[in-house]
Amino acid sequence: MKSYTLGFLSFVFVLLLVGPNLANAESDKEFLIEQGTPPPGANDPTCELTEDKPNPVILVPGTFERSSQNWLKLSPALASKGHCVYALNYGFTHAGASTRPIEHSAEELRSFIENVVELTGAEQVDIVGHSQGGMMPRYYIKNLGGAEYVDNLIAFVPSNHGTDGLLGFNRLTSDVSNVASCIACQQQLTGSEFLENLNHGNETPGNVSYTVITTKTDQVVVPYDSALLDGPAAQVSNITIQDHYPLNLVGHQGIVYDPLSYKFVYDALDHDGPADAGRAVSNE
Repeated sequence: MKSYTLGFLSFVFVLLLVGPNLANAESDKEFLIEQGTPPPGANDPTCELTEDKPNPVILVPGTFERSSQNWLKLSPALASKGHCVYALNYGFTHAGASTRPIEHSAEELRSFIENVVELTGAEQVDIVGHSQGGMMPRYYIKNLGGAEYVDNLIAFVPSNHGTDGLLGFNRLTSDVSNVASCIACQQQLTGSEFLENLNHGNETPGNVSYTVITTKTDQVVVPYDSALLDGPAAQVSNITIQDHYPLNLVGHQGIVYDPLSYKFVYDALDHDGPADAGRAVSNE
């Protein structure tokens, strides 16, 4: 009887010791489960950072996009290189994904990054975004304290200075009414109050490295060079893919599936500072 009692007490002690940790493990995963189905290779709560890849990579989709499709190819490519990848969905309204006011979406990004940092123990993260997902993090960096937590912002065809009209957004969805009721779409028009405020003063604040990857055949962010950022060369790299691959006619949607454009992402992630386009292309 004495042996049985001691065994039972030991079992209870183990439960008391481990139980809270199990509960924490479940709560750690909860914010990832809330994102829905992730792209391959993303949102693995057991992923462990390494000395040579100390930053989690945060994938941020564009307007009307979900991460599961937007990052279908890049996410597993990054994971295969040993990165811990986390994919966010944000800004849901009746108009679709990523359509809320961009200020609110940036708050969702802040919360997601805080959870990733807590889960992984990282000090900083690298962000890879597409379209609105490449521009919206700038609001987080500039206005919500993100400069402390972001090492790299790598943006595919970001709407940094807006687009000339809603026609491009119509190409992203067959439902024109969605575009008309999409607040984030209105905010991404050239000359919008939101973009005027975002770009006022320093466009690239903080000790963040900014890499922009754009294409001359962009059908959504028009003109294509409105994606480019103003800032010192040591901190900002503006890359137009046709300057390095003249025959590559990839457009706004296809660029996130284009292996040639990935070279600039990898270069930015593997080195201090923004991507060096010449170095990236020479490593073929």
